[in-house]
Amino acid sequence: MQSLTITLYPTSISPPSLDLFPLRQITASVLYPPTAGYNRRGMASRGDSASFKSLAARQTSISSDDDGYCTLVDFAGNGGGGRQGTTVGDDLVVLLYHLQHACKRIASLVASPFNSSLGKLSVNSSSGSDRDAPKPLDIVSNDIILSSLRNSGKVAVMASEEDDTPTWIKDDGPYVVVVDPLDGSRNIDASIPTGTIFGIYSRLVELDHLPVEEKAELNSLQRGNRLVASGYVLYSSATILCVTLGSGTHAFTLDHSTGEFVLTHPNIKIPTRGQIYSVNDARYFDWPEGLRKYIDTVRQGKGQNPKKYSARYICSLVADLHRTLLYGGVAMNPRDHLRLVYEGNPLAYLVEQAGGQASDGKREILSIQPVKLHQRLPLFLGSVEDVTELESYGDVQQTVNPGYEV
Repeated sequence: MQSLTITLYPTSISPPSLDLFPLRQITASVLYPPTAGYNRRGMASRGDSASFKSLAARQTSISSDDDGYCTLVDFAGNGGGGRQGTTVGDDLVVLLYHLQHACKRIASLVASPFNSSLGKLSVNSSSGSDRDAPKPLDIVSNDIILSSLRNSGKVAVMASEEDDTPTWIKDDGPYVVVVDPLDGSRNIDASIPTGTIFGIYSRLVELDHLPVEEKAELNSLQRGNRLVASGYVLYSSATILCVTLGSGTHAFTLDHSTGEFVLTHPNIKIPTRGQIYSVNDARYFDWPEGLRKYIDTVRQGKGQNPKKYSARYICSLVADLHRTLLYGGVAMNPRDHLRLVYEGNPLAYLVEQAGGQASDGKREILSIQPVKLHQRLPLFLGSVEDVTELESYGDVQQTVNPGYEV
């Protein structure tokens, strides 16, 4: 089996003036799409040069005056934030390399002055429309991710919010990827932040004997507590990839001078309580009594936290969650709107790994068994004390859904 590998290159580019976390320097080509087993910029087969993980493992001691910094590939190859001696398999490191490459391409597309015409088109993803015609940004993003996952050689099946059914890729691929390619894409024209959400599971080998369609769907319907890794990429004033490999939550910022995601927020810990709630409170009169009472209480400073809460709402799930991870509080959508498989589970895993809590208002998100690929549910993510207090009001799930136009 071939595995994508990387060659170490010296570079004269100085790291940007950020709080970067040193480990070592790898300069990898990101100018061309990677392919399994080969890359035109020095990528070779496993037999020709060292693997990602082996290269990273060789760089275990760096002096305090070293000006190197830790990239996403460095980080994963050195154990992904786990205890000393913890390892992340080569296959997962290769998959992450290809996934981050796809997100760099999407980041470039989102920032392009030529994307506005794409954003105004309407395409039915289930129709057999001309694939060569211009497509909306979310469909283009979906194609970019699918291409990268195919090239990785490490993915058995991809399930996407943009597709009616999962796409079977490779019989012996060790991983299953679920993805929302471009969350918040309808906000592109207003330059509001958008994001990519992803989750990674191990392929269920016990299902290998089943027909392709059946095993593709069952692999994609795994419970969230079986996730191997998950994350999001925020496309905003900076492009930030936030990920967990099962040992904490860590964020990497795209350094445009080198094309690398660089570790800038290691081991994120969401505050146990915040002072911000994030929800579209224009829907206040459609909310159940419990949710209205909770919001009324905290914004008056009469809850368990005596400080008055502020409302911050972007209407972009990734952006609202990113702020919540850093500052604390709770980000929510109380109606059956967000998808469990593509949004709820990956983000819940990320939040819990940061010490937070994820709920549908009654149950832990990661404990819910998906029964449909596009199953929807309410979602409450944030600080442990805030989510626990909210749940204590009982009736917080919105059942009234008159059909909103905006």
